[in-house]
Amino acid sequence: MNPKILQVQGFTVVGFTARTNNAKEMTPAGAIGKLWGRLMQEKPKIPNRADENIVAVYTDYASDKDGDYTYILGAKVSKAAEIPAGMVAKQIMTGKYAVFTSNRGPASKVVPETWQRINNLPKTVPGGDRTYRSDFEVYDERARNLQDAIVDVYVGVS
Repeated sequence: MNPKILQVQGFTVVGFTARTNNAKEMTPAGAIGKLWGRLMQEKPKIPNRADENIVAVYTDYASDKDGDYTYILGAKVSKAAEIPAGMVAKQIMTGKYAVFTSNRGPASKVVPETWQRINNLPKTVPGGDRTYRSDFEVYDERARNLQDAIVDVYVGVS
C-alpha cells in the first residue's frame, strides 16, 4: 500500500457538514452515513461546481485520528459565491498529500477499509506522517456507482 505523494493546490469545497469522530462513526449515531443519505436523496445543486466529482473532506481536527473532526460532503467549486442553505464553504490549503487508492467494491466497505489501513501506518512510512489539517476523498468517474467504486483518499502529510 504505497501511496503516491503529490503537491495539491488548495481548493474550496461546498457541502453538508457535521462534527464527528471515528468512535461515533462506528455506532448508529454516526453522522457520515446520514450526510451521504441526505446528499443522495436531495441531490442539491451546488453553484460553480469545478467538476462532477463528490468530495468528502475531513478537517478542523481536535487532535488526531481519535479526536473530533469536521466532515464536509459536497463538491469542489470554482468560487463560493452562492452557498446553498444548510451547506458550508471551506477552503482547503495547498499542501503535500499521500494518495491512497481503495480496492474496488461498495464504497461503504472499501473506503473505511482504506482508512483503517492508513490509521494503522507507522509515522515513519509515507502516509503515516499525517498533519491532521485536512484530508479528503475524491469520488470521481470510478465511483459513479457507489456499489462498485474505486476511491482516492488524500491524506495531508508533512
